[in-house]
Formats: sequence, C-alpha cells, structure tokens
Amino acid sequence: MFLRLLCPLLLISTSSAADLELIRVSDQGTHFVGAESERTFIVWGVNYDHDFEGLLLEDYWHDQWETVVGDFREIKDLGSNVVRIHLQFAKFMDAPDEPNTKNLKQLAKLVQVAEETGLYLDITGLGCYHKQDVPKWYDEMSETERWNAQARFWTEIAKVCQSSPAVFCYDLMNEPIIGGANPEDGWLAGELGGKHFVQRITLTPGDRDRKAIAKAWITKLTTAIRKVDQQHMITVGVIPWAHTWPNAKPLFHDPDVGQSLDFVAVHFYPEKGKVDKALAALKVYEIGKPLVVEEMFPLKSSIEEVDEFVDRSRSFTDGYVSFYWGKTIEENAKSGDFKGALMAKWLEYWASKAPEIKNNE
Repeated sequence: MFLRLLCPLLLISTSSAADLELIRVSDQGTHFVGAESERTFIVWGVNYDHDFEGLLLEDYWHDQWETVVGDFREIKDLGSNVVRIHLQFAKFMDAPDEPNTKNLKQLAKLVQVAEETGLYLDITGLGCYHKQDVPKWYDEMSETERWNAQARFWTEIAKVCQSSPAVFCYDLMNEPIIGGANPEDGWLAGELGGKHFVQRITLTPGDRDRKAIAKAWITKLTTAIRKVDQQHMITVGVIPWAHTWPNAKPLFHDPDVGQSLDFVAVHFYPEKGKVDKALAALKVYEIGKPLVVEEMFPLKSSIEEVDEFVDRSRSFTDGYVSFYWGKTIEENAKSGDFKGALMAKWLEYWASKAPEIKNNE
C-alpha cells in the first residue's frame, strides 16, 4: 500500500441501511449483484485503515468510538457504499488458539454501524502493519503453525460476521507474497512510514512450486471461513506485478490457484504519462471473475489521469476503492499542508464522480 502515509466501493441504488441486501457474484460469474434484487453492484469506496495521524483502527476504536461512527457517516456522505477495514492479527488472537473477545465484540459493533449507515464492509485480515505489535510467539511459529493460527483468526472473524448483509467480502490478507525473505525482516517485507503492508506466507519456499504454495494457503483459509460462513464472498488483495513486469501473470488469482476465491482484487497507482501501461496491466487480471481495483490514488499521477484510468477500465472492472482517513473535504482543506490539500482535491473528485458511477453513465 504505497500511499497510506502520504496523505472509497458503491451500490447502483441509493439504498438505506434497511435496504441492504447480501451481495454476491452474478449467475454468469462476471459481476456483482444484489442476492435478491439481482441489481448490478458497482464498487466505489474507501480504505479506512488508519486515521490522519497514522493510528490503526484498533488503536482508537475503544476510546474514540464516536469518531469511528462519525467517520462512517462522512464516508457515506461522499457517495461511497463499501468501507475496507484492516484487522490486525495480534489484536484478535491472544494466543494461537485464544481469540481476543474484547475486539471481536467491537467488530460486531462496527458491523452494526455499517448496517445502520448503509455501508458494506470489505474485511481485510491478518494485518501486521505495526511490527512492534506483533507477538514474539507469532513470529517464531513454523509455516504450518502460522497458517493454523491464521485459519483460527478467520474462523473467529467469520463467526462474528456470518449473518450480516453489510459484509461485502473477506480479504484474506493485504498483499501477500512468497519468498524473498531478508533475515532482518522475517515474515514482513519492507517498511513504509513505520508500517508493514506486505507479508510473506512462507519463509522457506525452497524448491516447492509457488502456485502450489499459494493454493494450499488460500484453501486453508477459505476452508476455515466456509466452516461457519457459506454466503459472503472471499478474495485476496494483491500487488499487480504485471504493472512492474509486463509478462508477469497472476499468482494468487491464477484460475487454478484461486479457485475458491470469488473475485479478483488488485491495487493500482497509475503513473504519470503511463495510463496505457496501467490499463494493460489491469487487463492481465481479467480472468472471467469480477475485478475490483481495491486500492487507487493519484500518488504517481494527476487526478485527471486517474479519472482516465477509471473511465477506460469501467467496461471490464467492477469497482474502485480509494482512501479516507477521518477528515472531511473541509477539514483537509483547512489543514494548511500538502497532504491535506491533496486529500481535499481528491475527495472532491471522488464525491463528484459518484453519481456518474451510480448511474453507470
């Protein structure tokens, strides 16, 4: 997640909370629909992963609950329909087989707020964004032990969320990778502004086939969810390596590897003067399933170029997700710094674009 420290998903209808219905993949397997109405569902939303000061959701959702509720209302006012939240493994598991009931109860409250606000949740899990919060016992686990603990995490999350129509999907992990471990990094890859957004699923790939590793991991975690929740969609949000290497092919969303995933989620930051390149890379992930750009922002290009990226990809893409960090357009504009000014202009664009997306113009 390249931009988080630098500085929203949308239903075609304008339904109230009482009108929320389960979202599923269409019978054709190509786009999203309401489970009962079968109305097309287009994603237009925000990542709500930390606040403006960089605090993660679990760092403030107990002491500043009204802030969270207010933020959800503000996100709705922007014309959004889905909020992507990022749950940290260590905040929900006190031990490999011991879930944290306090935070699970808080998650249940957040699901209720989503229902009341009329927003859907993209629930991304297994975060280790603050390395200092990751318990030693988790870092020292073997691959098998770690996957077992991750599976238990997802079973507990799914128990809380299984019956709510406000859950859009479960995203197994943000930007997982295989191999390339540095001894000083361990399971976490790189660092950006004090946060680690990329995580390895194995430290010892050895001679094993990368697709076999990815498929085994996905199957392990999706099975853990499906034990208690058979209705909500599952995906994995990935780095689009085809944007870096044009010949790269999907790994986690390879048709065989990702058989148990319901749709494709990729993270894109188009570069200045290279919209064609970004579109070509995005096309690589068009594999016959719904396709969502789960992260997007004018980090390396202008707002106009990102708008061009959206318009030219809408024919084969089912939604886009940007960022919201707890400040309104007005609050950002008054901040007096570059970060606030950029966010103000971007959120103005995001809100103004919403009606066009809603009406599928």
